[in-house]
Amino acid sequence: MITPTPQPAAHAAPGAVPAAPPAAPADAAAYFAARLAFHTDVADVHTALAAGTADFVVIDSRSTAAWDQGHVPGARHLPTARIAADAAGLLDRAVPVVVYCWGPGCDGATRAALALARLGYRVKEMLGGIEYWIREGYEVETWQGPRHRPADPLTAPVGAEDCGC
Repeated sequence: MITPTPQPAAHAAPGAVPAAPPAAPADAAAYFAARLAFHTDVADVHTALAAGTADFVVIDSRSTAAWDQGHVPGARHLPTARIAADAAGLLDRAVPVVVYCWGPGCDGATRAALALARLGYRVKEMLGGIEYWIREGYEVETWQGPRHRPADPLTAPVGAEDCGC
């Protein structure tokens, strides 16, 4: 007789740990360390750029129309479709790259990061893209000049320098 494998409940009881238990601490540490090697966030990029301590170059992988609409000040424009042809003339393989696209609903930065990594560049993806750059209240360069919007209180603390994380 075959005993059926117990299935997790469709809905966990309030306060219950989800059906999949947390990873062992060593596994969790390895995962989160690896994740930080592949990603950065807009606040950390902004802090480094504002302090003049950035040891990386920022790449906007969006179209020219999107770039003109607004981009991170000091970023270089390298649309994903042009990476294979133009990266060598624009980037130094010894300098790490931080790439971004529209936002968390877009895989454009992931595709650009993959293309750059395949060409031998050390690369990180900026989580949140230009959407969160703008939502956190950071200035953008546009074809008409600099533009600044107030921070969105759903993504950045009001009246504070940073989120404290």
